[in-house]
Amino acid sequence: MNSHFTITIHDDNGLKQVNVHKFVKKVLLYFVLFLLFVGVIGVATILYLDKQVSDIEKNKQEVEKAFSELKNKNTSLNKEVEKTYSLLIAKKKELQEVSESLSEIETLIGLEESVKDKSLLERVDIAKLDSEHKVALLQFIPNGSPIVNKGITSSFGYRIHPTLNRKEFHKGIDMRAPMDTPVYATADGLVEWAGFHKSSGFGNLVILNHNYGFRTNYGHLNKVVVKSGQFVKKGTLIAYTGNSGMSSGPHLHYEIKFIHQAVNPIYFVEWSIKNYNDIFKKEDNIPWQSLVRATAQIKVQEPTQTLPSSQRVALSKGR
Repeated sequence: MNSHFTITIHDDNGLKQVNVHKFVKKVLLYFVLFLLFVGVIGVATILYLDKQVSDIEKNKQEVEKAFSELKNKNTSLNKEVEKTYSLLIAKKKELQEVSESLSEIETLIGLEESVKDKSLLERVDIAKLDSEHKVALLQFIPNGSPIVNKGITSSFGYRIHPTLNRKEFHKGIDMRAPMDTPVYATADGLVEWAGFHKSSGFGNLVILNHNYGFRTNYGHLNKVVVKSGQFVKKGTLIAYTGNSGMSSGPHLHYEIKFIHQAVNPIYFVEWSIKNYNDIFKKEDNIPWQSLVRATAQIKVQEPTQTLPSSQRVALSKGR
């Protein structure tokens, strides 16, 4: 069996023949096949790696995009946090101011000792309830001045009567006022009398019946603008000052009675929310404790201010 094969090479020098053993032929064939295999593997590897690189690049871009978005969100979040912190500081300051203002109100209405250990909301509720009660009493019980207060010419108590020239008990106060000074109701009430009252010596007189046994008299008036049986609210214009009846000059005679007993009007003229508790000490002829208990749940929807706006304007101009 022939184990060789001949390779003929033709060049410029002529023909040459080379005998090659078949084993070498197989080796060369296997080597070529091996190179082809390696080439295919190399190409496949290159294609695979190229795809991996593309995927990595794509993932990198996605990560960079996500990082950029996260960075932007983080920046926005930081801004929101700073804004929220600023608002928190502002609200904290507002709460501090509210607490300080509430403390002033508590001091005015006598609650500062009883609310020391209470929360802010509890303090607000207590102050609201207590102040509503006090406002209600100041609406129904005479308080404040019926006219622009320019002084007292004759006080409550014994005196020499200016026209009768004899010592007698003065049941009210005489308030200095020129002719036709507006006179206002000092509490809600019903007009019991409105007109000339001959027997009292007060001339033109207005008598108001208020809640809880209180009554106010306004004497020596020049003109009365309300009628008997009319209901008036605190601050309602009821008359104008004058010099009618037994009077030595223009002024307002102002009386307050509790169950027909005269009480010193000056305590009530000076009474307001700011000195709310003072009257309980000054005027001891009134059972304040039972009155306060009985009216604890009463509220006024639209309370009237102590002085009508016209009086406040007049007072500000006179200062």
